[in-house]
Amino acid sequence: MAVGVFDLFSVGIGPSSSHTVGPMRAAAVFAAELVDAGILDSVAGLRVDLYGSLAATGRGHGTMTAVLLGLEGFAPEKILPEEVEERLAAIESTRKLQLCSQVPGADACVLEYGEADIVLHPLTVLPRHTNGMKFAASAADGSVLHAATFFSVGGGFIVREGEEDAAREELESTKAQLPFPFRTAVGLLKHCTNNGLSISEVMLANEKASRTEEEIRSGLLHIRDVMEECKNSAIARTGLLPGGLKVRRRAPAWHTRLRAEDPNRDPKFWQEWVNLVALAVNEENASGGRVVTAPTNGAAGIIPAVMFYATHYGPGMENATQEQKDDVVVRFLLAAGAVGVLYKEQASISGAEVGCQGEVGSASSMAAAGLAEILGGTPEQVENAAEIAMEHNLGLTCDPIGGLVQVPCIERNAIGAAKAVNAAKMALWGDGDHRVSLDEVIVTMRETGRDMSSKYKETALGGLAVNVVEC
Repeated sequence: MAVGVFDLFSVGIGPSSSHTVGPMRAAAVFAAELVDAGILDSVAGLRVDLYGSLAATGRGHGTMTAVLLGLEGFAPEKILPEEVEERLAAIESTRKLQLCSQVPGADACVLEYGEADIVLHPLTVLPRHTNGMKFAASAADGSVLHAATFFSVGGGFIVREGEEDAAREELESTKAQLPFPFRTAVGLLKHCTNNGLSISEVMLANEKASRTEEEIRSGLLHIRDVMEECKNSAIARTGLLPGGLKVRRRAPAWHTRLRAEDPNRDPKFWQEWVNLVALAVNEENASGGRVVTAPTNGAAGIIPAVMFYATHYGPGMENATQEQKDDVVVRFLLAAGAVGVLYKEQASISGAEVGCQGEVGSASSMAAAGLAEILGGTPEQVENAAEIAMEHNLGLTCDPIGGLVQVPCIERNAIGAAKAVNAAKMALWGDGDHRVSLDEVIVTMRETGRDMSSKYKETALGGLAVNVVEC
């Protein structure tokens, strides 16, 4: 299907869209296929093989537990954190997996199974993508009943091996049905110029090919609400983040201090509030909480933080009604989503494929575009804002310490959000005419990622991950 705003902004659980959400979706697809094929009753064993980055940082990213939950039939957009804890505790205590128990119309197949039965291949990368996984269900005699290979390509998106060409054909076919199909920023701006539309209006018209305008609006406001709940959950928690690095949660104390020092939202404190929102969302993500991939979990705090700036410090927001703030949110997310389409189709949003420039860089670029439009930018200024934000994230590596989405990931979201705000403001001081185009920066990001050493691409084999003592 053509990439839309609800593909780029989807509800899931932390800590990683590519390592948690994607594997859970792939496992759930495999489980459903066992039911559809009528072979569930014959399954006596399962084998899961994880490759490349999924194996290298999978434990810290929750990959193995996500796979187990997916095999039970849970979907990342529906499962709640408390359900995750409940099921994982049950699997650990009983050492039994309720295969397909959550697949509609299926009776669970109970298997002796656990994390230890998932085989890791950190030094083996499958040809299509570094985030590869293989599933195989076997009968009592050891014969394979069903097998499948999937790739988690970033942002929770998954691709099945052997179906890449069909997926591309479907993408082009569905895009042709859109009123304003685009793959490049040049194409997007041409639609704006020829039809007198803003970038958010072009994206809205395309979304209306599959949903009503009311469905789009309510869906985007739901995304906003989940982001808000995520932030609120984080500022209510204290203590240390899970995983062994002993990273202290800062959001609660920062929130208390900000409420005391800035009770009336003085504009001079805008960056402190932006920092707080970004940190809070990513602390919740690191805790395995409910988040919105935006466009990934590792970069989930940037867009909520910049959207907070738009709805609290944007023009006319001081006395705005809730409906007016809702309008800002919808326009912001549509414009950001349009830029996200460019990254998804021309390059990558996978840290394991192109480094953190594909996660934090893409999110910062998308957020800058959304803010520039809210601040009154022309389509050309919006494109310029997106370009500025990414240009200064080029080459950003992904080197999580301990394979956890904590250091440097959490602070990196706050920095990315600040860059987005600055990029939008810089673009609005210009007239939209600039030397380097967004398309050129996206291509450069893709090529930089291709040339980047694999140890700097979500493997925890280089950078801070090896130069900082974990404990």
